[in-house]
Amino acid sequence: MSTWSAPSARERWEIIQSTKSVAMMGASPNPARPSYFVATYLVSSSCSFENIWFVHPTAEEILGRPVYKSLADLPGPPDLVDVFRKPSDLPEVADEAIAAGARTLWFQLGLWDEKVAQHAHDAGLQVVMNRCLKIEHARWAGGLHLAGFDTGVISSRRAV
Repeated sequence: MSTWSAPSARERWEIIQSTKSVAMMGASPNPARPSYFVATYLVSSSCSFENIWFVHPTAEEILGRPVYKSLADLPGPPDLVDVFRKPSDLPEVADEAIAAGARTLWFQLGLWDEKVAQHAHDAGLQVVMNRCLKIEHARWAGGLHLAGFDTGVISSRRAV
């Protein structure tokens, strides 16, 4: 049995490139929530993801798309489960991702649990923690200038 270790930047990009379906667990219909911001990017950008599914227990629709109550309700197994849930939910989320046949479990910024990562890794999943899927995609795809990241505050240009 191998020990989980955080994937490198190159390995994270390889995960993204091989991903065709993403299930956003904890996606919110509230435009003020970070998950809504990420969902907007994934749906509207030139991501190569063929399917982006939203998972939320009470929402009906996000960005004009249907919302599923759980990973088990998805029309197929997700390649990647992008998690926007509180830290105490992570063990349950990992079990649900394993049962759904996911290949990768991706915990968004601020989410880190090495015990849960090891459990998912032992079940055959790749695990990324404390990383934003939108930022990682944009970093490699040249999209960090999109959706508010080009603030102009930090610049190599001299003030005129």
